[in-house]
Amino acid sequence: MEKQFQNDIVLELPDITKIEFNRIDKSYLKVISINFFLVLVSLLVGLIVLHQFLFTEEFNEFVMYIYSVFFLCFGCVFGFILFSFPLRKYALRDKDISYKRGLLIKKLTTVPFTRIQHVEIDEKPISRLFGLSSLSVYTAGDSSDDLEIKGLTKETALQIKEFISTKIDA
Repeated sequence: MEKQFQNDIVLELPDITKIEFNRIDKSYLKVISINFFLVLVSLLVGLIVLHQFLFTEEFNEFVMYIYSVFFLCFGCVFGFILFSFPLRKYALRDKDISYKRGLLIKKLTTVPFTRIQHVEIDEKPISRLFGLSSLSVYTAGDSSDDLEIKGLTKETALQIKEFISTKIDA
């Protein structure tokens, strides 16, 4: 007996916004802050070197404005980081994994397990100090569809990796 092709009309769409998402570990904000301040200090040292050795006398009249704009820009970026951090969340379901983030531009990525090729866990030096890892999910096809969740505890990342691995092997 031959099975008939069936393609039913979808009348009700699933609402992914009603999923309960898990927050990223709060320690990851410390990691982001340390990285941010390392960049800030590096650029500040560069600005000071420019000020001492390359700025002319006429340009030195505006040096206070330059430093003010520099710190104002970094203050705004740091404020953005602080406000956007609580919006980083992930959800693991039976058939897929989702990650959402963004303050001004919101992004929600969902990857079905059927498209996953492999899963990796990375531990960068500063994250490792706080016992954190990032989980990278690689899909078949275009790499822009890949998913990376930073700021998971190492134990959580290992559990998610094992869960996904058993799902893609089945």
